[in-house]
Amino acid sequence: MRTLTICAAAVLLSAPQIAAAADAPCLTAKEATAVAAYAMPSVIAGTTQRCGATLGKDSWIAKNGTSLSKRYAERKAAVWPEAKAALLKMTGGAGSGGSGDVVLDTLKSMPDETVQQIADSMVTAAVAERVPANRCFVVDRFLSLIAPLPPESTAELVALTLGVVSQGEKPKIGKLALCKA
Repeated sequence: MRTLTICAAAVLLSAPQIAAAADAPCLTAKEATAVAAYAMPSVIAGTTQRCGATLGKDSWIAKNGTSLSKRYAERKAAVWPEAKAALLKMTGGAGSGGSGDVVLDTLKSMPDETVQQIADSMVTAAVAERVPANRCFVVDRFLSLIAPLPPESTAELVALTLGVVSQGEKPKIGKLALCKA
């Protein structure tokens, strides 16, 4: 469960502006699912970078991580509009006229391809840096277990896990707020 939480948190906490937002708007389960679906290929790529060498060439991730990431990437274009809206919502924060608004305006003015490249690079790098080497075996096993699932099911599973992990009066993971169901 911790591995899924780490992966899910990395997916949704990839932009520094999210962590800086004091009162970030909440994401619905549908929005969290869209962000997860869009980011999963980059999460898998970052995990493959981090853990492939650590576990060796005979590990599941070294043999299959790249192909799994590519398979999940096939859905990116379909989920991008909703994922982009959710990311812009998170980046915009409370709309207080601060730096979040400047970042939001800048992102809105960029072509989608540029925003996607930035998001993909940030997620891959964040995951590659944050997955503890001593957890690579668990991540390897986790990815081997989800690999047969359709990408949509994995995205739903990530969003569901975020909802379960963030239970309480004000459901949050870090600075990321999840809307109460």
